[in-house]
Amino acid sequence: MPHYYSLGSIPHKRHTQFFKPDGSLYSEQLFSTEGFSNNYSLLYHVHPPTTIVRSEEPTDINPKIATSNILKHRSFQGFKIKPIADYLESRKPVLVNSDCHISLAAPQQSMQDYFYKNADADEVIFIHEGTGKVLTQYGELPFSYGDYIVIPRGTIYQIAFNTEANRLLIIESFGPIRFPKRYKSSEGQLMEHSPYCERDIRKPENLQTIDQLGEFTIYTKKKGLLYPITYGSHPFDVIGWDGYEYPYIFSIHDFEPITGRVHQPPPVHQTFDGKDFVICSFVPRLFDYHPQAIPAPYNHSNIDSDEVLYYVDGEFMSRKHVTKGMITLHPSGIPHGPHPGAVAKSIGAKETVELAVMIDTFRPLHLTQYAIEIEDENYEMSWAE
Repeated sequence: MPHYYSLGSIPHKRHTQFFKPDGSLYSEQLFSTEGFSNNYSLLYHVHPPTTIVRSEEPTDINPKIATSNILKHRSFQGFKIKPIADYLESRKPVLVNSDCHISLAAPQQSMQDYFYKNADADEVIFIHEGTGKVLTQYGELPFSYGDYIVIPRGTIYQIAFNTEANRLLIIESFGPIRFPKRYKSSEGQLMEHSPYCERDIRKPENLQTIDQLGEFTIYTKKKGLLYPITYGSHPFDVIGWDGYEYPYIFSIHDFEPITGRVHQPPPVHQTFDGKDFVICSFVPRLFDYHPQAIPAPYNHSNIDSDEVLYYVDGEFMSRKHVTKGMITLHPSGIPHGPHPGAVAKSIGAKETVELAVMIDTFRPLHLTQYAIEIEDENYEMSWAE
């Protein structure tokens, strides 16, 4: 988690009287994703955040599993997911299990007439293409290519895009998204051996208090159902807040790679911890410098985890025919490794310019129909060339 932060006006002590200019009280709200037993923030609203004026029947948006075959190497062309104007409609889950959902999205328009709250999962939104701002109760988060936007579950937000050409990788985590424990001191500070530090974490800025009454619809996701709930005041009416629980951004371009004399194992690329899965970043880096080093990764058996690679940019020495937005899935139970010829070709190489996001899950992933529609059927036999 990021460290303590505060924006706007707050009272001297928590849970005490905090008056508006007209003599009435601001409405305090505690925001936490793990009850009262972990990190939280306190927000101060102009109006109570509880004024529901209308609630409608929900829509079922649970992903539909398309196949029971989970023991097969697979590849998907992510950029074949078609652009859709609306942000929520554009989100297409492709790989799912009980711990996380991995989705692709190509929204063309900003969220203007509604807000969104995922009450099921923390979200990590990786920006492959596009720029804009995430608007929240905590302030604004400007984003661009290569940004991980981390949004705690229950956060109300809107996204304002600058262009129509946007490509997103969205990871929903049904447990908290955290920094790996081995990167942190006992007091929570990111230590010297961590591949990033607190200076790399971009926190909300430009808090604007929107004091408006009317009808404001927040599409709220809970247990795979999407509920349209309309409130009587604007959700971004916060005058100030402080705490440890808030959305933030970390750029993949700020990840400092860990290298060695021989090939380093995948955990050196870890960026985030989820519940029974991890998120890693592959970034441009120098190759191994032992005189007999083999830069290409060795064959390995994923007995306890599925490995997903989302290819962002650059050249990949271990794979052939890589395209932007391509996804590979190497399931637990069968070994995988470099394509034929890749090991010999890598010898003597000094550096790589690859950019990719890796998701390793400790429970098997299942394919949805959206994944089947963009699958490369020839991938499984590509090692037989």
